[in-house]
Formats: sequence, structure tokens, C-alpha cells
Amino acid sequence: MFIGWFSNSIYSLIGAVRAISQTLSYEVRLIIIFLVLIILRERYSFIDFIKWQEYMWYGFILRPLFLIFFIRVLAELNRRPIDFVEGESELVSGFNVEYFRGVFALIFIAEYGIIIFFSYLMVGIFTNLSRFSAGLYVNFIMFLIILMRGVLPRIRYDELMYLCWKIILPFILNYIVFILIFKYIFVYL
Repeated sequence: MFIGWFSNSIYSLIGAVRAISQTLSYEVRLIIIFLVLIILRERYSFIDFIKWQEYMWYGFILRPLFLIFFIRVLAELNRRPIDFVEGESELVSGFNVEYFRGVFALIFIAEYGIIIFFSYLMVGIFTNLSRFSAGLYVNFIMFLIILMRGVLPRIRYDELMYLCWKIILPFILNYIVFILIFKYIFVYL
């Protein structure tokens, strides 16, 4: 926000406000997804997340959260259809035009490293697979993330806000109620 303000340009300020509101939209969904996972497992440990995956119903009940988390990962990685960091009129990725050689390579190594990290995170949280099949699944998720850039068109900013606040947020809140009812019926009774 301060960088947009100190640039003394109204367009930079508007861009900073858009970036902040977009990031808040993603983070609210991420926190609620982790809240659902914590309610379901009643633990904070990542190892306990993996132990819970032994149950067959666990994978079935978390499929909707997997799809929402995948959309959230696309938004966090600034991949299409939610890549508002780069403008439509730019022929190259505008935020790193001034960088060349080593710094340019480091930017893209970091970008694809984050894709690998989120792929492993999604496999660790939402699947129960052996090491070999988990590696295949990670590669499949990375392929899907990279494929989205060529397959999906960019959405408008107002459509993103509508998706975040009017569709996904009510769905996740209703899903929390479903998980609480599910736990009460099948675990506590």
C-alpha cells in the first residue's frame, strides 16, 4: 500500500488497493480451509493430517475443499485465469522487465519452485498415496497448474471478487457447518 501511495500516481495507488483486496480474498479462503481441516482432525500437526488419510471417507469428504484449494493456489501463484499482476496489453511479464540474466532466472526459478511446493502441499493434505504414486500425483498437479495458463482465459477483476466473496466464501462456511454436523453424528454419537 505504501509503495502505491509514495509513487505519487493515482494508478499505482489503485493497483496497490486492488492487490491488497485480492490478497485478502485469497487469505480468507485459505484460513477457512485450514480451519475446516483442523476441525475435522482436531490437531494442528501436519503429521496428524497425513495419519487421518488412512480412512476411506476422509478422501471423499475433502474433494470439494481440494477443488477450492486448487483455485486458491492458482490465485496465489498468479496463474491464469487469475493473473492480475500482469496487464493484458503487456507483451512480456511487466513486473520483471528490468531484470536480466541471473536475477531474471532466479525470479522464474522461485515461481516454479512455489508451484512444486504447492503441489506437494496439496498431495500431503488431500491424498493418501504411496511415495511412487504421490510423485506421479505431484507431477499431475504441476501439469494442471501449468496447463491452466494455456487453456483458460483471464477473468475480470469484478468476477474474481464475486467468485471469492459471493460463491466460494458461502460454500466454505456451509461446508464448516456440514463438517460439524458430520463429526457430531458419526464421531460423538
